[in-house]
Amino acid sequence: MKKNSVIYLTFLVAIVFLFGNKFEIYAQETKEINTKSDFLNRLQFGGGLGLGIGNGYADIMVAPSAIYNFNSYVSAGLGVQYNYVKQRDLYKANMYGGSVIALFNPLEELQISTELEQLRVNRTFNDSFGNNSQDFWNTALFLGAGYRNENMTVGVRYNVLHKDRDNIYAEAFMPFVRIYF
Repeated sequence: MKKNSVIYLTFLVAIVFLFGNKFEIYAQETKEINTKSDFLNRLQFGGGLGLGIGNGYADIMVAPSAIYNFNSYVSAGLGVQYNYVKQRDLYKANMYGGSVIALFNPLEELQISTELEQLRVNRTFNDSFGNNSQDFWNTALFLGAGYRNENMTVGVRYNVLHKDRDNIYAEAFMPFVRIYF
């Protein structure tokens, strides 16, 4: 063995011995920071805002939500919703609740969704026969598909639990626009 090789090897062993603990601690700290940022990088926030105003009519909706991207194909999340609707001298409703959503992206441009929504509905009808109040839970199970372009999806969803009466949605099919940041 050459003398230069022995000196070089001894120098490397001395560096590892003297500074090895610092390198090890640094590596552990980096791993912990990467784990936290990895979770936050997979979390997306979005939701919906709605405002409809007309002659004696108001419809205000706020629905924030968040999803976690398990990988590039599967995401799941939670949402909350509040909706106020009023038609002067005819109808008034407060609706609030939550939802659980799962998103599947088999192709980059295609998004398939399933969403379970549970809303408490408090509504009052005013007509020539007097007031009629209703308080009930409305459950909806939406299956949907849409075209996805980066963080926005446009599509249609179908409520498989839709009933013509005692339901807050007029139709089983509903268009949607979904945006997550």
